[in-house]
Amino acid sequence: MLTALDPLRQLNFASLLFRLALAMFFGGMIGMERERKRRPAGFRTYMLVCLGATLAAIVSQYNFIMLNTTFYETMKEVGRTTDVSRIGAKVIGGIGFLGAGTVIVTGRQEVKGLTTAAGLWASACMGLAIGAGFYECVVLAFVLIFLCIRLLPPLESMMVERARNMNLYVEFSSLDDVGAIIGRIKSQGAQIYEVDIERGTEESHHRPRAVFTIRLDHAVHHAQVMAAISELENVTTIDEI
Repeated sequence: MLTALDPLRQLNFASLLFRLALAMFFGGMIGMERERKRRPAGFRTYMLVCLGATLAAIVSQYNFIMLNTTFYETMKEVGRTTDVSRIGAKVIGGIGFLGAGTVIVTGRQEVKGLTTAAGLWASACMGLAIGAGFYECVVLAFVLIFLCIRLLPPLESMMVERARNMNLYVEFSSLDDVGAIIGRIKSQGAQIYEVDIERGTEESHHRPRAVFTIRLDHAVHHAQVMAAISELENVTTIDEI
């Protein structure tokens, strides 16, 4: 590790200020990217998560120092030992409740918010590393986290487009149209693995809808299948999920 950073690994006012400011900066930078995409957790959320995790790690480090210096004799007298790493462990577990609030399942049976939840968890872990004074790891983690959420989505989209498996959400006029949709999918050289149909009701003003899980041939593209289904007269909505 870099010896030039050793003074900032100690617990003093300059070190505390640097760690907390670094947590706000790195957490805010990641949150700013999510804010631009209108995600449930944005700039301030990521900043607070990273800052809180940093504070928890600092408290753990402070407790360890105090229990081995100022309160050492008292600890020996009462015969108790304390695991100061438990605070950091609670942060990792507790962030799951915050992350779970960002994950939803839409009416199209599509899961949203997983990347946001994972980003919050990673931001908390980064905050713990900042609080522990592991600055070299923090810089590497920040670069990799930012790479995952900012630069990899185009690559992910390309991989999804080339995948042979796909899920299609389709809304149509009546249940009698399911046969025509299945026939059109098969005419494109695709195999249907599963069909999840939801009947529409007059009370909810929802049309009948279905999610098709299909597997394509190598020569068939996702857009080609969607275009073929959209040509059917009674299909009102089609989307890949």
